[in-house]
Amino acid sequence: MIKMLEEDEDFLESETQLTDDQKIEIAKWFLLNAPAGEIQYVAKDVRAILKDENIYKKAAEESFPSYNKSHLICLEFPNRSGDVLITSFSEVDKDEYLDPRTAQVARIDHVKQVCKDIRPARDEELPSAFVEEYRSAMDAEIMKYVSETYPKGICSVYCTKGKDVDEPGFDFELVVVISAARHSPQNFCNGSWRSIWNIEFKDEIQSVEVRGEMQVGAHYFEEGNVQLDAKHECKDTTLIQSPDDSAISLVNIIRHHETEYLASLQTSYLKLPDTTFKDLRRKLPVTRTLFPWHNTAQFSLTRDIEKELGIGK
Repeated sequence: MIKMLEEDEDFLESETQLTDDQKIEIAKWFLLNAPAGEIQYVAKDVRAILKDENIYKKAAEESFPSYNKSHLICLEFPNRSGDVLITSFSEVDKDEYLDPRTAQVARIDHVKQVCKDIRPARDEELPSAFVEEYRSAMDAEIMKYVSETYPKGICSVYCTKGKDVDEPGFDFELVVVISAARHSPQNFCNGSWRSIWNIEFKDEIQSVEVRGEMQVGAHYFEEGNVQLDAKHECKDTTLIQSPDDSAISLVNIIRHHETEYLASLQTSYLKLPDTTFKDLRRKLPVTRTLFPWHNTAQFSLTRDIEKELGIGK
């Protein structure tokens, strides 16, 4: 990343003069594409290269909110009474984000990535008592799952549609957000897991439709720069039940799909030497014949050398 920034600095100083707007767009690109947990490092380099506080400030103010929400970062309350996930689902106003578990709203400084203060959530920012039964039951079950599965994982459940539904007979939607990160820059690696589950309760057909999106990111930068950015989407359905039974059923669905996806990732990377890496080799050697990978025992380098040099005759 730093090398790319240095190359960009050379470009900025070349004969082609960029406008301030162009510089802002370039700076935003670097900030928005920073790997998980590394935007502050990238911002420091961008700031040094731009050498213009006004341009940097504008780029940062436009980039950090989007980055924080897309990476589902978690910030601690000033009084350490809880945490808030920064997501588009928890956003109630500019720089204000709801934590439904504690019914508090946090005011955020996006660029510094800190929570400045908190306030009690207003009634209109919270779901009805009927929807809250489902939301809180789901929250309790997903917390158990995340604590068992993701070290230092954070989760939250939001009501995104039908917040005012106060009795059966109407549709509403919950969103489960799971975020887990492991940052170890001193060991030249950072990684994150992000999953978002849209859960739509459809009363007319008495079913719950589940749509999931999982994203894994990893960055290794010791004597190199290797990044992983993998995404997966899935769907499932179940029946509407009581709040507690629905929560158990839905968390089992989430557990199944996330476990299956993680297993598929592990399998695919274990097979890399025999699949992807093999495909990177030249298809045909100079003899213009395919190499028999499945029967290499028929070849003997020693025998071929002896035959060529006439040894052992």
